[in-house]
Amino acid sequence: MKSLRSLVRITSGLVLLAGSLIAQSPVPAVATSATTSATTSAADVRGLVDAHSHLFSYEAFGGMLMCGKPFDPDGIAKALRDCPDHLPNGELAWFENFTRTGSPTGTHDPVGWPTFRDWPAHDSLTHQQAYYTWVERAWRGGLRVMVNHLVANRQLCAIYPLRRHGCDEMDSIRLQAQRARELQAHIDAEHGGPGRGWFRIVRDPAEARQVVQAGKLAVVLGVETSEPFGCRQVLGISACTRAQIDRGLDEMYELGVRSMFACHKYDNALCGVRFDSGTQGAIVNIGNLLGTGRFWQARTCTTAEHDNTIEPAGVLPGQIARLLPPGVSLPIYPAAPHCNTRGLTSLGQYMIEGMMRRGMMIEIDHMSVKAADSALDLLEAAGYPGVISSHSWTDPHYMNRIYALGGMVTQYGHDAEHFVDEWRRTEPLRQAHQVPGYGYGLDANGMGRLPAPRAGNGSNPVTYPFTSLDGVTLDRQRTGERVWDVNQDGVANYGLVPDWIEDMRIIAGPEIVQDLAAGAESYLRTWASATQHASLR
Repeated sequence: MKSLRSLVRITSGLVLLAGSLIAQSPVPAVATSATTSATTSAADVRGLVDAHSHLFSYEAFGGMLMCGKPFDPDGIAKALRDCPDHLPNGELAWFENFTRTGSPTGTHDPVGWPTFRDWPAHDSLTHQQAYYTWVERAWRGGLRVMVNHLVANRQLCAIYPLRRHGCDEMDSIRLQAQRARELQAHIDAEHGGPGRGWFRIVRDPAEARQVVQAGKLAVVLGVETSEPFGCRQVLGISACTRAQIDRGLDEMYELGVRSMFACHKYDNALCGVRFDSGTQGAIVNIGNLLGTGRFWQARTCTTAEHDNTIEPAGVLPGQIARLLPPGVSLPIYPAAPHCNTRGLTSLGQYMIEGMMRRGMMIEIDHMSVKAADSALDLLEAAGYPGVISSHSWTDPHYMNRIYALGGMVTQYGHDAEHFVDEWRRTEPLRQAHQVPGYGYGLDANGMGRLPAPRAGNGSNPVTYPFTSLDGVTLDRQRTGERVWDVNQDGVANYGLVPDWIEDMRIIAGPEIVQDLAAGAESYLRTWASATQHASLR
């Protein structure tokens, strides 16, 4: 391990607003609590952090793959309705059916508002999971920092036959940033005018701290896209320049983006990716072929760190299988464990250096281990703390290096038991590095499953009403005619996050709630250290 510079931890701000919350309070105060470790203080903020979700992905992938919106100026009936191609009974929704059941055939009730018989659901990946009043319920239950990743994928857009937008990834990112500000304005109008709403897009950690201290939700804009700034690579030839990266980072920073991935799902001109497995991996690998001219290239790893195993695919949907050129089949790979032969390129290094100069959070998830290892070498040489693994998509062996830098790790939104197990497994590492809190990356609207109901919960279920970590009394969530219960439905939508936290409290005790309640503080410390480091360069 390389020696590291001493890291400066910043804890600034006002004293927390005291008092418990009530469910009807328009802007709740932040409740006080016992501290979770010696690194916390009376001035620390309290609240949950979701470091990875996608409120506006309905505009991505051509704009017709994801059904429903997080809000619509004309109301919920227009926002929460199914995609036209899912009518009349879901039979034609082959992508929804395949991602939900593994088969392109199936049916579902397409009616959203007001009945919601079949969606949203924890395992329905193409239906809106984060309507703004559902996010509001999570905020009332203690959510204080959300990193909203603007997301795009040119290959998936090209694969899906229906679209109302072009497939240019940066155009999609710009549109989603616009939609984020429209939602902020919509919520402001509901609460009396500009600046008065609970949803606040923030540009720096000091502003975020002030928002959280006021009891509101600090929303950080991030970017998770497969070809940042058009930096694709075809047959080994890069379609990207340093000037392109500089212009792109400047534009993203001006849009308010403060957290970003260098690569996602497909190899590009910046780095190789961490593989997907199984049938989903086969589909993504076909996308890699279509986008780069090559399938993933893998070797048998000789180190403890490795990428996900490329497993033999099951039966591919006909809509996907026919995308393979005539006579071309999926490759046969050497023995596992697998490592992508592609790592961090010189252009990828240049992008990370540019992010460091701007004090941005560097997302290490989705990098191949070869790329992640080089990226961490670069960050360690600079003593740069602004690194995050936001949704369990990096090799676990890198956690120690991330924490040693002063970075942040948040866990994917697994079911309660799985989440608790991983929290316990990694707790000694956080204690060793004096990390004050823990967080999650729910990946809502990211085409990943939300937490399922806990198996065998009949003997110790969540009982309603319950009191959230911020003192809010919450009964079962109701929207329209539908009432959800986390014991049966899991996290069917974002509004059930407080219920999921309560489920974990039941099986793990108050300690996990205390750690999660310090998650916002952990995130803000890492971000503040990154911006301070940039100011000293």
